[in-house]
Amino acid sequence: MPRIGIGTDVHAFEEGRDCWVAGLHWPGVTGLAGHSDADVVAHSACNALLSAAGLGDLGSNFGTSRPEWAGASGVALLTESARRVRDAGYEIGNIAVQVIGVVPRVGTRRAEAEAVLTAAVGAPVNLAGATTDGLGMTGRGEGLVGLATALIYQVATA
Repeated sequence: MPRIGIGTDVHAFEEGRDCWVAGLHWPGVTGLAGHSDADVVAHSACNALLSAAGLGDLGSNFGTSRPEWAGASGVALLTESARRVRDAGYEIGNIAVQVIGVVPRVGTRRAEAEAVLTAAVGAPVNLAGATTDGLGMTGRGEGLVGLATALIYQVATA
């Protein structure tokens, strides 16, 4: 029986930080505040994977109480999350992520981002972008939201 996890991540923009979204560096775009690189796409995918497998969430696995993960890339966290899910006896079917915000415009680098994220997970990752037509914190350009769904299934044992 397949299992589905839903993941969310939200970060505010912070001047002086590099912008990392969907595993890619976005030169000229203000970065996001966070314990790691604050990649809302990778982080929401981690949350979806970990929750589907019953392994907690991003904070319980890589949170601020874990200094070894300070400054970690979202891709590294995603790779580690996928490893933990597989170690728990599951295989990953796919992940779909939507990033909500004004910048960066992920559609301009969608194929590149999907390739990086797919390589990190070892399963297909699809990316979409959306805006909120000027509404809320994302519409005002204050930050980004990532929403993800992961499909996993238990590996049959002989």
